[in-house]
Amino acid sequence: MAAPRFTDQLNVQIGNELAAHHQYLACAIYYDALTMPQMAAFFYAQALEERGHAMMMVQYLLDTDAQVAIPAVEAPVKEFSDVAAPVALALDQEKRVTEQINQLLRIAREEFDFASEQFMQWFIKEQVEEVATMSDLLTVVQRNLDDVEDIEEYVAREQSGGESDPTAPREAGA
Repeated sequence: MAAPRFTDQLNVQIGNELAAHHQYLACAIYYDALTMPQMAAFFYAQALEERGHAMMMVQYLLDTDAQVAIPAVEAPVKEFSDVAAPVALALDQEKRVTEQINQLLRIAREEFDFASEQFMQWFIKEQVEEVATMSDLLTVVQRNLDDVEDIEEYVAREQSGGESDPTAPREAGA
């Protein structure tokens, strides 16, 4: 059984992941409305990935006989000043999630909850990738504010659908 302090915070993190899902969905819709299909597709995929992370956490709680408590989430930001603003927001969000994931790992270690510590290792690796992806994307978008076609080309070339990760935790309902 997972440590209660860890499971309480993991339930909070489920809400954080679902909030990220909503935020990425709002970003995707923003780009869709601008007829930027590559950026829209990228953020729709990111939204699904965040939902998947939440469902991995739900499955872990179920597997450890812990209570699942899905928290409410705030409405996402849906208005942006320019095409770089959603990516800047996404990068800030990924940095914040990295801190949250690190805190969960700290709690697991403090509680000597080795199974939960092992579970969090995949998320640590995932956050390194997420921050790097958003940082690179923000650099490209800021460089090409006046040329959305170059942004679209970059996303089509560099951010095409990745392969599924066989080391990823199982998602509830999958």
